[in-house]
Amino acid sequence: MPTIGVLALQGDVREHAHALEAAGATAVAVRRPGELETVDALVIPGGESTTMWKLAHTFEMLEPLRLRVKNGMPAYGSCAGMIMLADRIEDGIAGQQTLGGIDMTVRRNAFGRQVDSFEEDLTFAGRAIRAVFIRAPWVESVGPDVEVLASTGDRIVAVRQGPLLATSFHPELTGDTRVHEYFVNLVREL
Repeated sequence: MPTIGVLALQGDVREHAHALEAAGATAVAVRRPGELETVDALVIPGGESTTMWKLAHTFEMLEPLRLRVKNGMPAYGSCAGMIMLADRIEDGIAGQQTLGGIDMTVRRNAFGRQVDSFEEDLTFAGRAIRAVFIRAPWVESVGPDVEVLASTGDRIVAVRQGPLLATSFHPELTGDTRVHEYFVNLVREL
């Protein structure tokens, strides 16, 4: 049973932990660099990407996170977590940094403001799921090694590159654990 951390600086920490446990993993909160070293993989939850970046810097997590991702630790980012795993962002604030790892350009708040939030049925990696979009980003472009796992219309909303997975939607809010199961199985396979 893999131990998967949930970055507990901000966002849907508890919801991701419950989904990971239901998907067959042991979930633990990760707030400090030492805790990061105890996990097999990491979920970077939704929240607000600029706040998450600033908190990661304040808690001295930014460089340890970058290093673990660069060295092959599996990671899954939802919404703000997708932004954190992107190599490039559009509409970020001045100086905003990411962890990087996925060769993609992500546009922050691409689907609009909070009042523009919506739900939609879509196909994720061949599975029909309900997706919840809240001030969600979308993927503007991907590099050649990035696999597109889901789109809505002509907008890319889920990708994978090696051990890294990202969705612009929040599967932890639906009660459907299939996206988390996909990630847990990815961790087991590596």
